[in-house]
Amino acid sequence: MKQMDKPLYGGQAVIEGVMFAGKTHSVTAVRRNDGTIEYFSLPRRANPTLAAFKKIPFVRGIIAIIEASANGAKHLQFASERYEVAPGEEQEAVEESSSKLTLILGAAAIGVLSFLFAKTIFTLIPALAAASFKPLVPGKTGQILLEGVFKLALLLGYIYFISLTPLVKRVFQYHGAEHKVINAYEAGWPLTVEHVQRASRLHYRCGSSFILFTVIVGLFLYLFVPTDPLWLRIVNRLALIPVVLGVSFEVLQFTNKLRDVPLLRWLGYPGLWLQRLTTKEPDDAQVEVAIASFQQLLQLEAEAEAKKAAQ
Repeated sequence: MKQMDKPLYGGQAVIEGVMFAGKTHSVTAVRRNDGTIEYFSLPRRANPTLAAFKKIPFVRGIIAIIEASANGAKHLQFASERYEVAPGEEQEAVEESSSKLTLILGAAAIGVLSFLFAKTIFTLIPALAAASFKPLVPGKTGQILLEGVFKLALLLGYIYFISLTPLVKRVFQYHGAEHKVINAYEAGWPLTVEHVQRASRLHYRCGSSFILFTVIVGLFLYLFVPTDPLWLRIVNRLALIPVVLGVSFEVLQFTNKLRDVPLLRWLGYPGLWLQRLTTKEPDDAQVEVAIASFQQLLQLEAEAEAKKAAQ
């Protein structure tokens, strides 16, 4: 079966595990200190109103973010509650509760749990920073480009520095494991540790790519609104956040459809480059957890389909 003929599955890294979401369920698997794998699953409730909005281009992206935020928060809470410090292991300079918070924030950095809040902060700070350089860069186009540079630097710097902490690095390794499983599945490979490890840790549909596309899309949209005075610039930036998110979602879907077209697949490369920061190569044990989570999801999806067919 070709990749585009397969159901589209998504997911995100959580604390010591991976969450995958399908059509009928979402499942998280986490590794406990005793080596066992614990699962948490949620059925996906059909909402006719949301389903109707999800068919509307440029609106469906906003709905997808809202759904993913609500669903992801429950799975992140489960993972954080199950997180344990290894016996005898000392945490440097932080208490256990602070470590949990750090891990949750690290997971949110590559997911959508705090996306709207983060998007607001990452929109306002670059705009204010660029405005402070207006005596040197007075033109509108120059200001917008400078704003984009500050935004990109802020994004890359934030991700890079949190990735240096051992706890967040493990979250990024599970992020890589999530991508490897999806890539192996879409390629039709057996879901074994050996085969999954051969797959790429980068994926076109990743939320990291989506975040980067919001920066690029924003640069183009800002050309159509005024940058002066400063208060109007801030209002425009905040008002355009839903538009930027909606357009960026469509761009992400578009690049995914072109991933197998030789001359056009490069459109998704900027997002893949960012994933070199937001993902790390996982070890075999982490890949095993990701596989277990995905297989549990496939089983629940199959049971739901069988139950539906029997009715």
